[in-house]
Amino acid sequence: MKIQYDTKKSLVERIFLLEIVKGLGLTLRRLFSKSVTIQYPKERKELFPGFRGKHALIRDPKTGTARCVACMRCASVCPARCISIRFTTDEKTGGRKLESYEIDALRCIFCGYCEEVCPVNAVVLTEDYEYSDYEREPFHFDMEALLNNWDKFVEKNKIDPERYLNPFLRPRGLALGELPAGKRMDVPEEWTLEGQVVWKDGKAVSAREAAAE
Repeated sequence: MKIQYDTKKSLVERIFLLEIVKGLGLTLRRLFSKSVTIQYPKERKELFPGFRGKHALIRDPKTGTARCVACMRCASVCPARCISIRFTTDEKTGGRKLESYEIDALRCIFCGYCEEVCPVNAVVLTEDYEYSDYEREPFHFDMEALLNNWDKFVEKNKIDPERYLNPFLRPRGLALGELPAGKRMDVPEEWTLEGQVVWKDGKAVSAREAAAE
């Protein structure tokens, strides 16, 4: 291991404290430069689609309840094991009926696997990040709380729940045939495989052309 010692300071450097002067000069330069911070909460940064915030269950406008079909994929893929689901099986049809859906937000690592793997776009990490409390209980979301989280998110951001787009709900650059029916949403052209552009060999090419090569 090589040890690097500071060089011996000259008499001028020791008398005039040049290192301190350099430090003060840097401080003065930054003092008059443009600030990189924002004045929160008066100012807020624009969040991009796919920001992982408060958990919610998307409410089905037809049934008025969660879209969840109790397939258990989200609970199976969750690395933090923070999702608990209970369901019953219909004896006649053999279909599953959701009884309870719970998420312990304090255990969640916000990886987004749950919403990515969901075939019907039932669970989502919304772009709402302003929630805090002094107790643990408010961060244990049951099904009613998760549905309320969705309702509040829709109302607060004035979004159309039928048009809400999220990269986890509708992955970018995939053909419709590669997606489950629940994720086949109408998206802007740049969101589709044909509209995706990547940089390859110093030029912009379509994602489909790049994949074919």
